[in-house]
Amino acid sequence: MKFELCTTEPDERIIYITGNFNRWNPRDQRFRLTRDDNRHYSIEIDDQLLPGLVEYKFTKGGWENVELDGYGNITPNRKALKSSGTATDTVEKWRLNWGPFKDEYFPIAEIISEKFYIPQLDRYRKIWVLLPYDYYDSDKNYPVLYLQDAQNLFNEGSDYGNWEIDKKLSVLSEYGRGEVIIVAIEHGSEDRIKEYIFDNDHVANGSEGKKYIRFITDTLKPFVDRNYRTKRDRENTGIGGSSLGALISIYSGFLYPEVYSKLLIFSPSLWVEPNNNFPMMNFRVPFKTKIYLYGGGQEGSKMVKRIHTFEESMKRWEQNGLFDFEIRTSINPEGTHSEFYWSQEFPRAIEWLYYNNTENPVEVKPKQDSIKN
Repeated sequence: MKFELCTTEPDERIIYITGNFNRWNPRDQRFRLTRDDNRHYSIEIDDQLLPGLVEYKFTKGGWENVELDGYGNITPNRKALKSSGTATDTVEKWRLNWGPFKDEYFPIAEIISEKFYIPQLDRYRKIWVLLPYDYYDSDKNYPVLYLQDAQNLFNEGSDYGNWEIDKKLSVLSEYGRGEVIIVAIEHGSEDRIKEYIFDNDHVANGSEGKKYIRFITDTLKPFVDRNYRTKRDRENTGIGGSSLGALISIYSGFLYPEVYSKLLIFSPSLWVEPNNNFPMMNFRVPFKTKIYLYGGGQEGSKMVKRIHTFEESMKRWEQNGLFDFEIRTSINPEGTHSEFYWSQEFPRAIEWLYYNNTENPVEVKPKQDSIKN
């Protein structure tokens, strides 16, 4: 079957076709289109690889760079019958790094407290909450994700840039996948390392991770559950972060698996625990825990290796009956240890952790269903 594409927007990036014939992999090198001229592209796919009804989309190598309509809106999956022999399509616009971002879908950012008291550490902390854009127009209850290092998550002007999770949540909401409450905890500046190190005084003089974990689990979560419409059970509660924030989130999930079922772990500082000697609770029936594990190939020679070693350790713990893991590992060969790459990965992690996507076909219900014959 031949697929022909006309694209009206000048863009030199490689175009891929993805669909129900390759598990919606948006950067499958087998399905790169050939450029016929400045505007026209094509690809021929062996009929044996295609189902009778082909569902597909065009991308520039990822869901962050997928096709859009002329108004910048998401498009429904294209559909064509294999028996037609040829499908001819036009793409008017392309996403670029998840943009454009629509104001009407932005989450509602609120400050829970400028000085939330941490009784376990006898100090105060600024804490934010990001609510779905339509939170106050609905009566729904929402799953929750607790994230570390709020200063670097969505506020402009942070020293290292930010994840732009407000923008990414707006895109997810546009796709119907943004119904998550984010609780963002600012780090403690000079106390950050101590609070994110569980029990290693060689790294942090007076490590306070045990107390910090208890603060989130025993003090902050009950407060959030009382004051916001949350789904309080473990199946709807996650925790995560990057670097040392990812490390303390691993500890949280392993010590309180009855509280957290989802871990968002970006570029974890596993060098603190090179032997993966994480403490964990031993329950009679292990809890099922989803872990989204990300690392960049340019983060240093050992980052990717340590992530794979950590994976192997988790598999051994699973064999010993300590946990029931579901792990998704994402390695970006070009990724550095920076907010820019964590920002790119955030929507994929949210979709997999909270919406069970193996690959995202970003399907939306079209106003009318049309199949090319």
